[in-house]
Amino acid sequence: MTDTLLTGPSHAPASGGAPKQLVVFLHGRGANGDDLIGLAPVMAQHLPDAMFLSPDAPLSVDGFPPGLQWFDSGNRDPEHMTAGVRAAAPAIDAYLDHHLAENGLTDANLAIFGFSQGCRMTLHVGLRRQNCPAVLLGFSGSLAAPESLAAEITVRPPVLLVHGDADDIVPYSSLAIAETALKDVGVVVEAVSRPGLGHGIDNEGFGFAVAHTMQAFGVEMG
Repeated sequence: MTDTLLTGPSHAPASGGAPKQLVVFLHGRGANGDDLIGLAPVMAQHLPDAMFLSPDAPLSVDGFPPGLQWFDSGNRDPEHMTAGVRAAAPAIDAYLDHHLAENGLTDANLAIFGFSQGCRMTLHVGLRRQNCPAVLLGFSGSLAAPESLAAEITVRPPVLLVHGDADDIVPYSSLAIAETALKDVGVVVEAVSRPGLGHGIDNEGFGFAVAHTMQAFGVEMG
Protein backbone atom coordinates (compact mmCIF):
# COMPACT_ATOMS: atom_id res chain seq x y z
CA MET A 1 0.00 0.00 0.00
CA THR A 2 1.34 3.40 -0.94
CA ASP A 3 2.25 6.02 1.67
CA THR A 4 0.86 8.77 -0.57
CA LEU A 5 -2.27 10.41 0.82
CA LEU A 6 -5.45 9.34 -0.94
CA THR A 7 -7.11 11.90 -3.19
CA GLY A 8 -10.57 12.30 -4.67
CA PRO A 9 -13.49 14.65 -5.26
CA SER A 10 -15.01 16.82 -2.55
CA HIS A 11 -18.07 18.99 -1.96
CA ALA A 12 -17.72 22.08 0.21
CA PRO A 13 -20.29 23.03 2.89
CA ALA A 14 -23.47 24.42 1.36
CA SER A 15 -23.44 27.14 4.02
CA GLY A 16 -20.29 28.59 2.52
CA GLY A 17 -18.63 28.57 5.93
CA ALA A 18 -15.95 26.45 7.53
CA PRO A 19 -16.87 22.77 7.90
CA LYS A 20 -18.43 21.70 11.17
CA GLN A 21 -18.72 18.06 10.14
CA LEU A 22 -17.01 15.69 7.73
CA VAL A 23 -18.81 12.99 5.74
CA VAL A 24 -16.47 10.58 3.95
CA PHE A 25 -17.74 8.23 1.22
CA LEU A 26 -15.91 4.96 0.49
CA HIS A 27 -16.89 3.58 -2.92
CA GLY A 28 -17.25 0.00 -4.07
CA ARG A 29 -15.06 -2.19 -6.25
CA GLY A 30 -14.80 -1.07 -9.86
CA ALA A 31 -15.87 2.51 -9.13
CA ASN A 32 -14.00 5.60 -7.90
CA GLY A 33 -14.63 8.66 -5.76
CA ASP A 34 -16.93 10.18 -8.38
CA ASP A 35 -19.39 7.34 -7.86
CA LEU A 36 -20.67 8.50 -4.46
CA ILE A 37 -19.85 12.21 -4.35
CA GLY A 38 -23.07 12.78 -6.29
CA LEU A 39 -24.92 12.02 -3.04
CA ALA A 40 -23.30 15.02 -1.37
CA PRO A 41 -25.57 17.78 -2.74
CA VAL A 42 -28.63 15.92 -1.50
CA MET A 43 -27.17 15.34 1.97
CA ALA A 44 -25.96 18.95 2.03
CA GLN A 45 -29.55 20.15 1.93
CA HIS A 46 -29.92 18.64 5.41
CA LEU A 47 -26.31 19.07 6.56
CA PRO A 48 -25.32 22.53 5.26
CA ASP A 49 -22.22 22.76 7.45
CA ALA A 50 -20.76 19.42 6.37
CA MET A 51 -17.87 18.91 4.00
CA PHE A 52 -18.11 15.77 1.86
CA LEU A 53 -15.08 13.81 0.68
CA SER A 54 -14.92 10.76 -1.58
CA PRO A 55 -11.39 9.37 -1.95
CA ASP A 56 -10.33 7.14 -4.82
CA ALA A 57 -9.23 3.67 -3.76
CA PRO A 58 -5.52 3.09 -4.47
CA LEU A 59 -5.67 -0.16 -6.45
CA SER A 60 -6.79 -0.70 -10.04
CA VAL A 61 -9.08 -3.57 -11.02
CA ASP A 62 -7.41 -6.09 -13.34
CA GLY A 63 -9.03 -6.02 -16.76
CA PHE A 64 -10.96 -2.85 -16.00
CA PRO A 65 -8.44 0.02 -15.87
CA PRO A 66 -10.89 2.84 -15.00
CA GLY A 67 -12.17 0.92 -11.99
CA LEU A 68 -10.53 1.07 -8.57
CA GLN A 69 -10.68 -1.10 -5.47
CA TRP A 70 -9.61 -0.97 -1.83
CA PHE A 71 -8.40 -4.56 -1.92
CA ASP A 72 -8.31 -7.43 -4.39
CA SER A 73 -11.59 -9.28 -4.06
CA GLY A 74 -11.07 -11.44 -7.15
CA ASN A 75 -10.02 -14.19 -4.75
CA ARG A 76 -13.08 -14.71 -2.55
CA ASP A 77 -11.24 -16.70 0.11
CA PRO A 78 -12.21 -15.08 3.46
CA GLU A 79 -8.63 -14.98 4.76
CA HIS A 80 -7.41 -13.34 1.54
CA MET A 81 -10.21 -10.77 1.70
CA THR A 82 -9.55 -9.98 5.35
CA ALA A 83 -5.83 -9.56 4.67
CA GLY A 84 -6.73 -7.09 1.93
CA VAL A 85 -8.98 -5.11 4.27
CA ARG A 86 -6.24 -4.90 6.88
CA ALA A 87 -3.70 -3.75 4.29
CA ALA A 88 -6.03 -1.02 3.00
CA ALA A 89 -7.02 0.35 6.41
CA PRO A 90 -3.92 2.50 7.20
CA ALA A 91 -4.36 4.61 4.05
CA ILE A 92 -7.96 5.37 4.99
CA ASP A 93 -7.01 6.17 8.58
CA ALA A 94 -4.31 8.55 7.37
CA TYR A 95 -6.79 10.23 5.01
CA LEU A 96 -9.33 10.70 7.81
CA ASP A 97 -6.70 12.00 10.23
CA HIS A 98 -5.37 14.48 7.67
CA HIS A 99 -8.72 15.99 6.74
CA LEU A 100 -10.00 16.14 10.31
CA ALA A 101 -6.86 17.95 11.42
CA GLU A 102 -6.89 20.24 8.38
CA ASN A 103 -10.42 21.37 9.22
CA GLY A 104 -9.97 21.53 12.99
CA LEU A 105 -12.40 18.68 13.56
CA THR A 106 -12.39 15.47 15.58
CA ASP A 107 -13.85 12.00 15.08
CA ALA A 108 -16.94 13.22 16.93
CA ASN A 109 -17.59 15.30 13.78
CA LEU A 110 -17.01 12.37 11.40
CA ALA A 111 -19.44 10.14 9.50
CA ILE A 112 -18.15 7.35 7.27
CA PHE A 113 -20.45 6.10 4.51
CA GLY A 114 -19.41 2.97 2.62
CA PHE A 115 -20.93 1.01 -0.25
CA SER A 116 -20.12 -2.65 -0.97
CA GLN A 117 -16.34 -3.04 -0.63
CA GLY A 118 -16.37 0.45 0.87
CA CYS A 119 -18.86 -0.76 3.48
CA ARG A 120 -16.43 -3.45 4.54
CA MET A 121 -13.71 -0.81 4.87
CA THR A 122 -16.06 1.53 6.76
CA LEU A 123 -16.84 -1.09 9.38
CA HIS A 124 -13.25 -2.25 9.74
CA VAL A 125 -11.70 1.21 10.03
CA GLY A 126 -14.54 2.90 11.90
CA LEU A 127 -14.60 0.36 14.72
CA ARG A 128 -10.82 0.51 15.23
CA ARG A 129 -10.21 4.27 15.32
CA GLN A 130 -8.39 5.81 18.28
CA ASN A 131 -11.39 8.08 18.83
CA CYS A 132 -15.03 7.33 18.14
CA PRO A 133 -16.65 8.54 14.89
CA ALA A 134 -20.15 10.00 15.08
CA VAL A 135 -21.73 7.30 12.91
CA LEU A 136 -20.94 4.53 10.42
CA LEU A 137 -23.23 3.97 7.44
CA GLY A 138 -22.88 0.74 5.46
CA PHE A 139 -24.71 -0.24 2.27
CA SER A 140 -24.70 -3.62 0.48
CA GLY A 141 -21.60 -4.82 2.27
CA SER A 142 -20.29 -7.20 4.88
CA LEU A 143 -18.20 -7.34 8.03
CA ALA A 144 -14.65 -8.63 7.65
CA ALA A 145 -13.54 -11.27 10.15
CA PRO A 146 -16.46 -10.97 12.60
CA GLU A 147 -14.72 -13.54 14.81
CA SER A 148 -11.87 -11.06 15.42
CA LEU A 149 -14.00 -8.06 16.26
CA ALA A 150 -14.29 -8.58 20.02
CA ALA A 151 -10.50 -8.59 20.40
CA GLU A 152 -9.89 -5.63 18.06
CA ILE A 153 -12.73 -3.16 18.53
CA THR A 154 -11.63 0.12 20.10
CA VAL A 155 -14.72 2.35 19.71
CA ARG A 156 -18.46 1.79 19.40
CA PRO A 157 -20.12 4.36 17.14
CA PRO A 158 -23.75 3.80 16.14
CA VAL A 159 -24.03 1.82 12.91
CA LEU A 160 -26.64 1.79 10.16
CA LEU A 161 -26.60 -1.18 7.79
CA VAL A 162 -28.80 -1.27 4.68
CA HIS A 163 -28.95 -4.24 2.31
CA GLY A 164 -31.25 -5.26 -0.53
CA ASP A 165 -32.68 -8.77 -0.31
CA ALA A 166 -32.16 -9.22 -4.07
CA ASP A 167 -28.41 -8.44 -3.96
CA ASP A 168 -26.57 -10.79 -6.34
CA ILE A 169 -23.09 -9.44 -5.58
CA VAL A 170 -22.77 -9.44 -1.78
CA PRO A 171 -25.00 -12.08 -0.15
CA TYR A 172 -28.02 -10.66 1.64
CA SER A 173 -27.19 -12.97 4.55
CA SER A 174 -24.22 -10.67 5.26
CA LEU A 175 -26.66 -8.20 6.83
CA ALA A 176 -27.72 -10.51 9.66
CA ILE A 177 -24.17 -11.77 10.21
CA ALA A 178 -22.85 -8.23 10.62
CA GLU A 179 -25.77 -7.14 12.78
CA THR A 180 -25.30 -10.05 15.19
CA ALA A 181 -21.53 -9.62 15.42
CA LEU A 182 -21.83 -5.90 16.11
CA LYS A 183 -24.53 -6.30 18.73
CA ASP A 184 -22.50 -9.01 20.43
CA VAL A 185 -19.72 -6.47 21.12
CA GLY A 186 -22.07 -3.75 22.34
CA VAL A 187 -22.49 -1.67 19.18
CA VAL A 188 -25.88 -0.03 18.64
CA VAL A 189 -27.00 -1.17 15.19
CA GLU A 190 -29.98 -0.54 12.97
CA ALA A 191 -30.18 -3.12 10.18
CA VAL A 192 -32.54 -2.24 7.34
CA SER A 193 -33.63 -4.77 4.73
CA ARG A 194 -34.79 -3.35 1.40
CA PRO A 195 -37.25 -5.67 -0.39
CA GLY A 196 -36.49 -6.26 -4.04
CA LEU A 197 -33.36 -4.11 -4.06
CA GLY A 198 -30.26 -5.46 -5.76
CA HIS A 199 -26.69 -4.31 -5.25
CA GLY A 200 -27.31 -0.60 -4.84
CA ILE A 201 -28.66 2.32 -2.84
CA ASP A 202 -32.32 3.28 -3.09
CA ASN A 203 -34.04 6.47 -2.00
CA GLU A 204 -35.54 5.01 1.15
CA GLY A 205 -32.25 3.50 2.32
CA PHE A 206 -30.46 6.75 1.56
CA GLY A 207 -33.10 8.60 3.57
CA PHE A 208 -32.24 6.44 6.57
CA ALA A 209 -28.58 7.39 6.14
CA VAL A 210 -29.39 11.10 6.05
CA ALA A 211 -31.56 10.83 9.17
CA HIS A 212 -28.92 8.85 11.08
CA THR A 213 -26.20 11.32 10.15
CA MET A 214 -28.28 14.29 11.21
CA GLN A 215 -29.03 12.63 14.54
CA ALA A 216 -25.36 11.74 15.08
CA PHE A 217 -24.31 15.33 14.39
CA GLY A 218 -27.11 16.80 16.50
CA VAL A 219 -28.71 18.51 13.49
CA GLU A 220 -32.47 18.92 13.82
CA MET A 221 -34.77 17.70 11.09
CA GLY A 222 -36.12 20.64 9.10
